[in-house]
Amino acid sequence: MKPLSEKKSGIRFFEAMAAKVIAATGSAWAFFVALGVIIVWGLTGPVFHYSDTWQLVINTGTTIITFLMVFLIQKSQNKDSKSIQLKLNELIAAHKQASNRLIDVENLSEEELDILHKYYHVMAEETARKISMNESHSVEEAINGALSKHEEHLRRRKKYPEDAGPGETKPPAM
Repeated sequence: MKPLSEKKSGIRFFEAMAAKVIAATGSAWAFFVALGVIIVWGLTGPVFHYSDTWQLVINTGTTIITFLMVFLIQKSQNKDSKSIQLKLNELIAAHKQASNRLIDVENLSEEELDILHKYYHVMAEETARKISMNESHSVEEAINGALSKHEEHLRRRKKYPEDAGPGETKPPAM
């Protein structure tokens, strides 16, 4: 897939490197390597007489690694959060009954989010009062919604063929 924008190579390098580091450090082998380093460090304590330098080595190493990982993890979280938000925005925009006001909800103030939260909490209580929670409605409703959406799309395509807009119609093919 071709990128949507031409980014500077330094930024692309950082993103690629950050993704690889996050994937590597989140793996089981990274945990065991870190555990091995701690065990080796602990076993060398008697050799170095548990000196201040011996303690400083592990403290400095872990501090530097933690400091750098904070930025990489934050970068990863920001990217994940943005991609999830875009996916949710697409779902809201694509669903004809969804409120488009929620597309930009992440930019609302905390107070505005609290008001929306209360609104949806009341809606959930109302739904729970009307519908038994022991019954599943979502699959059937999803199928019916998808079918009606598909049928509507087909009707629009027949009414306005691909090359014609709402104000014009193409003559039927013979």
